[in-house]
Amino acid sequence: MNRAEKPLLIIQMGQPPAPIAADVGQQSDWFRSALATLELGELLIVRPDLNEALPPPSSLTAAIVTGSWAMVTDRLDWSEETGVWLRRAVDEQLPLLGVCYGHQLLADALGGTVADNPQGKEMGLETISLKPAAAQDALLSGLPEAFSAYLTHVQSVAIPPPGAQVLASSALDGCQILRYSPTALSFQFHPEMEAGVMNACLRNNRKPTLTVQEEPRWARRLLVEFVRQAQLAQAAAAAAGSE
Repeated sequence: MNRAEKPLLIIQMGQPPAPIAADVGQQSDWFRSALATLELGELLIVRPDLNEALPPPSSLTAAIVTGSWAMVTDRLDWSEETGVWLRRAVDEQLPLLGVCYGHQLLADALGGTVADNPQGKEMGLETISLKPAAAQDALLSGLPEAFSAYLTHVQSVAIPPPGAQVLASSALDGCQILRYSPTALSFQFHPEMEAGVMNACLRNNRKPTLTVQEEPRWARRLLVEFVRQAQLAQAAAAAAGSE
């Protein structure tokens, strides 16, 4: 494979409950839709829960780890094996983004602690507040100090890994964004979701749906910008390799 043609990997961690999948599709569909403004090239989707093998990190432009209806503390074999791969990807400096379950799994794999959130389930459209250090972060600089995002989770990162930066919080969760290295970070919130997906999740939990006047654009911008920066880094590496 030409270095300039490395795919973007979406690691889909299981699948939604049947009513959600029938209504709005699966996690990888939501990310594909959210990234539609970019020229993605090859998009590779791998399902560890179906025993699909993860490729070498060096063969990729970037990787995104999705949310899940599993729990990190269940220590499922396919999840634990993905955690081993994530440590390798961080060591190899692959641009890496964990979302919700992916956020928790990445933190767990790097030495943090995941547990049930003592504040209870966080679900709906909530406010994410950036920490002062976010102003110096390559991805987060330029964002407002607070922005809205969709959330749906029971577990949280209770203790971040050693050396990780906590860059954002919400009313019920102190670890909404974690930065692990110059190339690896994670979000507890869902930048890929839109109102239709959030409402499908709310209906599945027998909760009132939302009437959204404006989608949370800053959360979506973070996802798009993560991939865009990874593409630029890959293009620069390919150009340097051809000289």
